[in-house]
Amino acid sequence: MEYGAHGYLISKGIRPSQQRIAVMDYLLTHRTHPTADEIFNALYPAMPTLSKTTVYNTLKLFTERGAVLCLDIDGKNARFDGDTRPHAHFMCKGCGCIYDLPLEEVEFVREEHIRNLTVTDVFLYMKGYCRECEEKMKSGNDS
Repeated sequence: MEYGAHGYLISKGIRPSQQRIAVMDYLLTHRTHPTADEIFNALYPAMPTLSKTTVYNTLKLFTERGAVLCLDIDGKNARFDGDTRPHAHFMCKGCGCIYDLPLEEVEFVREEHIRNLTVTDVFLYMKGYCRECEEKMKSGNDS
């Protein structure tokens, strides 16, 4: 991002506080699709005044303003993605890692089926096993 977290927040109509900039910067520089708790645990040592409530409220605001994506891919915890461009996600059932996948123009639903609807969000999630976990499973089954 050319103008960093501060400029990005302003472009989304979000007042950039120290905590908000830190959370946004973390999401822009850590493409791991972290949970709110992971973000808090990463930032807290350098910002001891940061609270979990602030992180949760900040992520809620960011999601509402379209600054981040909130992913429900793992069925347990909301995960957050600072990359809001159209793309798909793959979650490994073995290690739990979530990967971004490029999304080509795909017609999921024919236009005539959604003509009278307003689509605001589209998510494409895939699940399976990454190469490392699949290799571990194969070597574990051969022993």
